[in-house]
Amino acid sequence: MSIVVTAASGQLGRLTVEALLARGVPAAGIIATSRDVTTIKDFADRGVDVRRADFAEPDTLPAAFAGADRLLLISTTTPSERVANHRRAIDAAVAAGVQLVAFTSMLRADTSTTILARTHHATEAYLCERLPSVMLRNGWYLENYTAQLPQVLQSGVLAGAAGPGRISAATRADYADAAAVVLTTDGHAGTTYELGGDHAFTLTELAAAISAASGKRIEYTDLPVDAFARLLTGVGVPAALADVLADADRAMSRDELYTDSGDLRRLIGRPTTTPAEAIAAALQV
Repeated sequence: MSIVVTAASGQLGRLTVEALLARGVPAAGIIATSRDVTTIKDFADRGVDVRRADFAEPDTLPAAFAGADRLLLISTTTPSERVANHRRAIDAAVAAGVQLVAFTSMLRADTSTTILARTHHATEAYLCERLPSVMLRNGWYLENYTAQLPQVLQSGVLAGAAGPGRISAATRADYADAAAVVLTTDGHAGTTYELGGDHAFTLTELAAAISAASGKRIEYTDLPVDAFARLLTGVGVPAALADVLADADRAMSRDELYTDSGDLRRLIGRPTTTPAEAIAAALQV
């Protein structure tokens, strides 16, 4: 069996390749793709089949997907281009004879009101029409918060617009392990997994967890959505991305990034990483 992992140079893609290797998939049975193959040369050095694939250049896709049995379609980053890029990848997978596509969608993509969910759900619909598929509806990444720790510790403030909303976040490694399970075992076609961490939290609770781990008092400051977007642009986040992130916080305030499905824990066969564990690991780096 040959397994394609798209966007293998990205953080989730890299972790998924590593998870496949850890599950005993031979390096030669993994096809890692990227727009720039020099960024995944380390995989090639370990025997992984490295190929160039650029969803904006459909001519690159037939060779990239040739001979593949299963494919992990990792959602691309630019919302305005996402659906068109995904459709080109799905069409190429059909042409290549891929038997199963797992797509990294978004938690509650069919009911969420976020900007992000609309593009993910459109991809889901197109994929379901074309190929046997599995929807990996990933929740928020814990790394979205742990990456902010230097700034949060410096300022003493964790800012957001999520109010009292609960967030079921997990680490990228947790989601990568789930993807590896789906790609290497049978019985997942036609299934939608709502994936999130076991330990949901509010941003007030997250600020308290950072305080406990760091020994420095951190306060959560809840802002109106527009004000949070302006804060993000003020620290250098591009305006379009700032709007998407602020919109996600708005949805968090309505519990749209919360799930108690237990799907992630059951897939990976272990408890998910707790916020405290993720914070502690980030503080040690």
